[in-house]
Amino acid sequence: MEQPNLSYINDLAAGDEVFKHKLITVVKNELPDEIEIYHSNMNSSAFAKAAQNVHKLKHKLGILGLVAGYETAIAYEEELKLGKSSLKTEFESILVACNHFINDL
Repeated sequence: MEQPNLSYINDLAAGDEVFKHKLITVVKNELPDEIEIYHSNMNSSAFAKAAQNVHKLKHKLGILGLVAGYETAIAYEEELKLGKSSLKTEFESILVACNHFINDL
């Protein structure tokens, strides 16, 4: 499974440690809530709303430098907009992995 790329976070922060800390804090604070909302929308088959959640989650995956996860999220977001969910299992495995390593950031 792909691991966070902290050098990417460093690049985004342009060497600013305060900004780097803020980026990591945003991910750690918002990712779990966004995952929970996503699951709620998927459980109620609200695919359009779930696509909005995936859009937000996509950006958190990008901040973490998870290129493959970000690309999967892009494809999954488009699928959900069409009422499809063939990438659900793959995307959700990325979210499970994220939960495991965001606490270590």
